[in-house]
Amino acid sequence: MKFRGIKNLIFLPVLALLVMLCAACGGPGVGNGNAEIAKIPVKVLILPKFEVGEMAGDFPGEAQLFYEKYMAGGAEEYDIPGGSEGSKLYVKDGVALYVLGMGKVGAALGTEAVLSDERFDFSDAYILSTGCAGSAVEESVMGDVVLVTAAVDYDFGHHADIREMENKDGSTWFHDASYDSEAVVKLDSELNEKVYALIKDVPVKTTEKTRSYMQATFPGEDWAVRDPKVMLGTTITSDNFWKGKYDHENAKLMTEVYGCEDPFLTTEMEDIGVCQAAKRKGMLERLIVTRTSVNMDVFMKGMTPESLWIEDYDGMTLASDDNAEAADIFETAMENSFNVGSTIVDAILNNRL
Repeated sequence: MKFRGIKNLIFLPVLALLVMLCAACGGPGVGNGNAEIAKIPVKVLILPKFEVGEMAGDFPGEAQLFYEKYMAGGAEEYDIPGGSEGSKLYVKDGVALYVLGMGKVGAALGTEAVLSDERFDFSDAYILSTGCAGSAVEESVMGDVVLVTAAVDYDFGHHADIREMENKDGSTWFHDASYDSEAVVKLDSELNEKVYALIKDVPVKTTEKTRSYMQATFPGEDWAVRDPKVMLGTTITSDNFWKGKYDHENAKLMTEVYGCEDPFLTTEMEDIGVCQAAKRKGMLERLIVTRTSVNMDVFMKGMTPESLWIEDYDGMTLASDDNAEAADIFETAMENSFNVGSTIVDAILNNRL
């Protein structure tokens, strides 16, 4: 006890000296050293789903044109813990860009990972989820850009194989009301009204080859050869790349049953996941979703599932110059997507939303 008391007498002045030194040096929890590192402010987060090749300079996918305008020449690059494999978050002048990857689960996780990264301030940010899609037959054509007003999860509810059904001409989806709260997300109508006013007259275009494909598949149908345009509509998200009349009828029925304000226009693989992540982060009122059509939700020019996905589809992508289901629309559609999307981004940066 005697020796411990002497040690304490020596230790206390030393401890006091260390505290004084910490204060002078701005140590943890003391003085200026307690100031948190400033978060990087983001005004708009752009979320494409995939890129065809490089981020700049070659055939463009969903991200490239946005990257070239907003990120080229000085963007900072960040790895996002828990994010999409191989993706970087690019940040420059208040704009952030992140390629989410395909599939609604991956899109939800990637969106959550980015928005949860403590290095960035998303408190006032808008989210622009953008990408390509399939068109609903008789309602939309390739090249259309759709401002999404509701996203529906195709996979919620009950589905049956048509071969096991008594009604061979009916829908293969059966509504289950217990899933309703998770099966559809309706986006902020006030925000969409403002956005649509900005983009409804943005020029969008098609190609003559694509128009010829549509004419050959739907002879005599005026809707099939109209010029593309910017529209308001519902998107149907599924993790499978479906086509055909039964799934088309499923999508239409879901849109009606869930009380979506606008018709089923596009089908894709991610947006319900992005919507759910934004909703849980309290950012649904600042989420904008656009989808640009690059193919149809039915088989084109007499194609069948076997001929498209087994025989001819091997090695072919939607970006191929003469794709069996998309003709040569892909590059033009990406330009349409960018022209509409950049109008939105510029409006956000200039405080016009």
